[in-house]
Amino acid sequence: MIKDLFKKTRIWILLFFLIISYLAINPQFSSEGVSIKFIDPDSIAFNAGLRSPAEGVSPTNYERIIEINGEKISNLQDYSNIINEITLTETLTIKTDNQIYTLTKSTEDLGIIAQSAASNNIRKGLELQGGTRVLLQPKIEITDEQREDLIQVMDYRLNTYGLSDIEIRKTDDLLGNKYIQVEIAGATKQEVSDLIASQGKFEAKIGNETVFTGGKQDITFVCRNDGTCSGISQCDVDQEGINFCRFEFVIHLSNDAARKHAEVTDQLDIITSESGQQILSEPLDFYLDNSIIDTLNIDPDLKGVQATQIQISGPGYGETRDEAISNAQQQMNKLQTVLLTGSFPFELEIVKLDTISPTLGASFLNNAIKVGLLSILAVALVVFIRYRNFKVAIPMIIAILSEVIIILGISALLKRNLDMAAIAGIIAAVGTGVDDQIIIIDEIVSKAGEFASSWKQRLKKAFFIILAAYFTTFAAMLPLFRAGAGILRGFAFITILGITIGVFITRPAFATMIEFLTKKE
Repeated sequence: MIKDLFKKTRIWILLFFLIISYLAINPQFSSEGVSIKFIDPDSIAFNAGLRSPAEGVSPTNYERIIEINGEKISNLQDYSNIINEITLTETLTIKTDNQIYTLTKSTEDLGIIAQSAASNNIRKGLELQGGTRVLLQPKIEITDEQREDLIQVMDYRLNTYGLSDIEIRKTDDLLGNKYIQVEIAGATKQEVSDLIASQGKFEAKIGNETVFTGGKQDITFVCRNDGTCSGISQCDVDQEGINFCRFEFVIHLSNDAARKHAEVTDQLDIITSESGQQILSEPLDFYLDNSIIDTLNIDPDLKGVQATQIQISGPGYGETRDEAISNAQQQMNKLQTVLLTGSFPFELEIVKLDTISPTLGASFLNNAIKVGLLSILAVALVVFIRYRNFKVAIPMIIAILSEVIIILGISALLKRNLDMAAIAGIIAAVGTGVDDQIIIIDEIVSKAGEFASSWKQRLKKAFFIILAAYFTTFAAMLPLFRAGAGILRGFAFITILGITIGVFITRPAFATMIEFLTKKE
């Protein structure tokens, strides 16, 4: 009887790992609302009590926005439409699956980055959800410790900018060259290039004297998402018909930076400008990566004064007014980020940069699922034709599906991204598993030959062959784990994980099922 099968230890080991994998994947059969992916710490949403998910929290456990002002939120489109309809100074009541928050829309940006509610804990890689991948190399020789410091600054800058779903990892090639690979879901190529490829060195100069630079040493506060001290001040059209808008925001200087400002301005003369206003003889120039971005005249009242509050400004351009406003907002956000995080300690070179659209990513995922299911059915059909026995084909399908589920479950536990390389690794592991399962079937089902005297002897022969193939494949994957500057790392890892699961969990259980069912014939 079937219940006798569940007396076998190997079957219980398989069931144990399947249950653990199911809990790790945590499939959700209801995707109501939108998940809160990130809350800007300087935003009105943060002041109202909303928070970003804690580090390590699974996507299915992210706080979800269910209603806004009594209107139900079913997806991102509903969320975007409702937020855009709400005018400035209007009060919002945001209902989540945890509690209710009330805030007043004092700025256009609430500081909330939302995403579609996760249907499971499987982390989709770049190819499956869209985004940008960039491979970076420092332009000078650096140590592993210096690379770790660089990764920390980079992670802080990207998170400060408001980008999430970020994966930053160090990787080396076989020649010992040191790289940093960054994957950012939902980011454009231009955003990544601006934030990562550039060193982000900000300097404020009066004449040839540097008064202050970006970073915590000189900048103690940067106004963000607060209409009283940051925003777009004015828009106009230049002589060539190009729209431009000016952004402004306030920063606070440290005492040392304010002292430096006072020392430099104290040496300047008071002059009269062409417009008839009195100003100091040298302006305050703002440089980003050695390119001047704006120039401000200095009021004579600031001569020799330790000013701890400075207003930063700059332009944004576009063919239309809306484009100019959007560009000014992006430029302001970038500059605020650089001022908060400071510059990278080393200049970086982009070795490779790839961008995949979310639509293409969804297409990849759908095709991968369809091809995977068709492959499993094709294998089962071939096996049935060969052995003319459902009792052989059905356990094979169970073993293959179990192997895939356990691989996905362990990947979810380890918070590894499922990308095209990982899918290729799953296919390779499952393909190896099919070979092993056919070996097991031939040895156990065979009724003739030297090893036909007992199923245990035949099984030992089968697993001797399987283990030899396992160690050969394992050894072949180890170099790939370090090769290709990390591009093949996911493939190698998933392949090793898959064949290990197969050899020690699913294939022993498969052999038990085959032995049990064939004995009943």
